[in-house]
Parts: sequence; C-alpha cells; structure tokens
Amino acid sequence: MKICLLGGGGFVGHHLASLLAARGHTLTIPCRQRDRIKDLLVLPGVELIEADIHDPASLENLFRGQDAVINLVGILHGSRSEFARVHAELPMKVVQACRHAGVDRLLHMSALGASTESRSVYQQTKAQGEKHVLEATDLTVTVFRPSVIFGPGDSFLTLFADLLGLAPVVPLAGGHARFQPVYVGDVARAFADSLDLPESRGQVYSLCGPRVYTLADLVSLVARHLGMRRVVIPLGDTPSYLFARLMELKPGQKIMTRDNHYAMQADNVCPEGFPACFGTPAALETQLGYLRDEGPKCLYDRFRRTAGR
Repeated sequence: MKICLLGGGGFVGHHLASLLAARGHTLTIPCRQRDRIKDLLVLPGVELIEADIHDPASLENLFRGQDAVINLVGILHGSRSEFARVHAELPMKVVQACRHAGVDRLLHMSALGASTESRSVYQQTKAQGEKHVLEATDLTVTVFRPSVIFGPGDSFLTLFADLLGLAPVVPLAGGHARFQPVYVGDVARAFADSLDLPESRGQVYSLCGPRVYTLADLVSLVARHLGMRRVVIPLGDTPSYLFARLMELKPGQKIMTRDNHYAMQADNVCPEGFPACFGTPAALETQLGYLRDEGPKCLYDRFRRTAGR
C-alpha cells in the first residue's frame, strides 16, 4: 500500500513509519527539512519530500497516487491561532486534498479529551479538527484519540525524568490529574492494523494503557525506576495555575502552560479500555527501560550523578 504520512518525522511518526515499512508499505513523508529526519531514509520504501503541508496545492500533489493518508500532525504548545492552524484548519485541507487527489482512506490523530467545551485551546481545536474529518462521509475515515503517549523519544516521561535530577523535593503542578498512558508501540500498531481492518472504517477509537495513574504517581514511578530518592508534592489548583503562568514566561522549551493546566482539569482516561481489535496494550511498568538507555541527552548518566541527592 502507498501511504502519505503527515507528521512522520515526529515522535509517533517515527515509530509508525518503522512499523509500516516493516510491513512492506511504501511511504511518502513530507517534511520542512530532509536533513532533520534523514534517519528515516534507512527504512525500506521511504521517500522524504520537502513540502509545505499547509498549502492545499502541495497536499494535493503529495496525495496523488496514494492509497491512504495518515495525519499525525499536532502541537502541544502555541497561540490560539497556531493551534487552530494545525489542529482545525489542516484537517480541513487534508480532507479536501484527499478528495481532489482521489484518496479514499484517511486515518486521523485526534486526542483523548478533545472537546469544544474545554477551556484548553489545544482540546478545543483538536475537537474541531476531529469534527471536520468525521463530517467527510464521502471518505473512509478512522479517528484515534490517545491518552498521553510514552515510549522511546517521548517528551512526557523523559521530561519528568530530567526534572527529577534537579532537586530531592519535587513540587508538581497538576499532580492530581489522572492519566491512562498508552505505549507508543501500541498506538502505532492500532494505526497500522486499522488499514487492513474493514470494521475500523468510520470508527473513533480511544487509546489508553491498562492502568490509571495520577501525574504524581507517574513521576514517583519514574524516580523509583531510576533509583532516585525523591519526594513528590502535588500542588493544588491555584498553585498549579500560577506555576503554569510562570513557566509560560520561560524562553525555550515549555514545561507547562496555562492551556496544559486547563487540559488537566478533566480526567484523561478510557473507561472502555483499549480496543480489543488492536490487541492488548503494554503495561507502563514493563516499558520503562528506554529511560535508562543512553540517548541524545545522555539522561541516565545525568541521573546517576544526581541519584544520591
């Protein structure tokens, strides 16, 4: 199958591209700069094309001759207009380009908690994009709504692992928020399997792991896994909001924003569990080895130097 993978250079995109290539699919992955994701070229059947995916004509050219399109594109931080451009406007452009290019099959990454009623602009715009895709009844659409995704290359547990190295006491904004983290390999498998599952067509799937945790539970679990003695103190609603506001002023990578704070006001869980048609999800505790692996940030070396604090 020929597949155009939007967002193939991202965290989930790398894992999904590897799985799809291993299954014999041919992938076209648009990108802004080929050199940034040239590691994907080691995969068989992968072509990287520099393109502006927000330009309708470019999208149509990318989609022409493809059997399916997968849209993973999303951002965690940004302005209202940036969220709208990526999460709401792009899916509309993807739908139109699919129609013009004659592509029937579309898989779309939404998010658990997506809602136009949320105070979080991230969740509002995710809901808008999901609505646009599902309204395209002339296409064969499947939508996925994952909880927070963890695994090698994530910006979730590795971020907290980094923060744990700073001090023996960790005040944690949003520490009482409840999540049901899902392993990136399970998310990739659900996308890949759905291409061959007729019953997945027209469906919206929530993707969660087997267990619910508070954010404080997760940070404490990471600390124990890395052999670090840490006291994690969950902050209440007002201190969490003030912390998020302060972090917005920090230049560079954002740890937390007020929009994140608003998103964490509602539980991010799946009462119905992981879809049985995609197998059994991995337990988080069995997949944390990547936090010890030496990677680009040499995380484990840093953790070992700070473990005695």
